[in-house]
Amino acid sequence: MSAPATSHAAFCLEEEIQTLFPPAVTVAVTDPAGAHPAIFAAEARAIAEARPNRQREFRAGRAAIRAALTRMGLPPSPVPAGPDRAPVWPVGVTGSLSHSETVCVAALAPARALTAIGVDIEPAEALSEALLPEICGLPERAWLSTRPPRERGLLAKLIFSAKECAYKAQYTQSRSFLEFSDLEVTLAPETGQFDATLRRAVPGFDEGTRLFGRFAITQGHVVTALAVP
Repeated sequence: MSAPATSHAAFCLEEEIQTLFPPAVTVAVTDPAGAHPAIFAAEARAIAEARPNRQREFRAGRAAIRAALTRMGLPPSPVPAGPDRAPVWPVGVTGSLSHSETVCVAALAPARALTAIGVDIEPAEALSEALLPEICGLPERAWLSTRPPRERGLLAKLIFSAKECAYKAQYTQSRSFLEFSDLEVTLAPETGQFDATLRRAVPGFDEGTRLFGRFAITQGHVVTALAVP
């Protein structure tokens, strides 16, 4: 897929991710291997010394952001990376960005409609067992043990993605770094929903705050999405 407008696969994935969000959110999908417009000078500084694959991902991510801004009726604007490498969104806009080796996803919304957004996309592959103790706490591992063995690795990857998604959403407000152990995820595979509970307070969120999201396993990817009202 070279661009969302001409790729059926990208269009289908974009539509599926869009359904995971409320109507206020606009989603755009691009491919890092595709041809994309030149980025703004303010954006280029972030990748001046980056490796070629990182530059491709960055350009594809900014192309997805510009596509989403256009669909929102806003002019294309630079979205530079801040000192923490997080996107600096245009005034009045909140958003989230994620990528795999083959897909970049941007999800944007008017800041007046939503406080924050989180989106994450990962290859639909089992999480390495060696990473399980780092990613999943005891309650999550206990739940995984109740699932059929053939499902556990992919469900663990889904927990990882849900934590990444929730982390991005809270970071928009708190600017706080979290460990995997600071979030506890509960999955509902039958309904495609999850919630992530903060196990410690950060600016803007009390300890015990639950962030509710949705997920899909589609086109070789795990996708998680949430929006904070």
